Amino acid sequence: MRTLSIGNSFSQDACAYLHQAAASAGLDLECVNLYIGGCSLAYHAENLRENRSNYALEINGQGTGRTISIPEALGMGEYDFVTLQQASHFSGKPETYQPHLGELAEACRKAQPGARLMIHETWAYETDSTHGAFPDYGCDQRRMYDLLRAAYLDAARSTGAGFIPVGDVVQRFRETVPGFDYAHGGESLCRDGFHLAIPAGRYLAALVWLETLCGIDARDVTFLPEGLTEEKRVLIAEAVHRILSEEQGG
Repeated sequence: MRTLSIGNSFSQDACAYLHQAAASAGLDLECVNLYIGGCSLAYHAENLRENRSNYALEINGQGTGRTISIPEALGMGEYDFVTLQQASHFSGKPETYQPHLGELAEACRKAQPGARLMIHETWAYETDSTHGAFPDYGCDQRRMYDLLRAAYLDAARSTGAGFIPVGDVVQRFRETVPGFDYAHGGESLCRDGFHLAIPAGRYLAALVWLETLCGIDARDVTFLPEGLTEEKRVLIAEAVHRILSEEQGG
């Protein structure tokens, strides 16, 4: 199975452990990520139109030293999934998605007619984040989450794409898993107030992708990244599976 993510540092976070996590559950999954830090849908669309080779090419969570364009990446063999996402600072602003998302979706489907287009929902910043865009959301994590969730769901509906609910799982994990209520002294899922923590946050995202895209039960993943205890690995896997099951049930 192969995935292509047209993204930024947030897709980099989500894809960091994806190949290794999939392998531990018996799946050979190649993960291709196109990286420009902070890249928005508008800039992706501009890069697409200009055929700019300004993306760092990452495969299976590792840099390749190559730069590449979107059309070139779309021509690198067949993919099962192609993912798109908004830059985190614009994630809760629906007016920033179109027409750029539609332009990108059309190009992806034309180049990869056999691939399923997916919207990767990013996550809200930490409660005390110093990110320059956090004031746009009143420095309120829950408000940012509510706004980005609505915008991402509308993006998926408007393009007929699937949905990878990382932002939903991150938020519910923060609010329901003991020891991760950061506002009250718990562990943060972010390492700097906005990127996912290494290893716990990135591991959580990988499990959400695997359950959503591949149907792999998060509890069947045995990969243990450096710095993560077995106890915490089990806690994360069980919580991710529970949250995704509850979302599907609802």
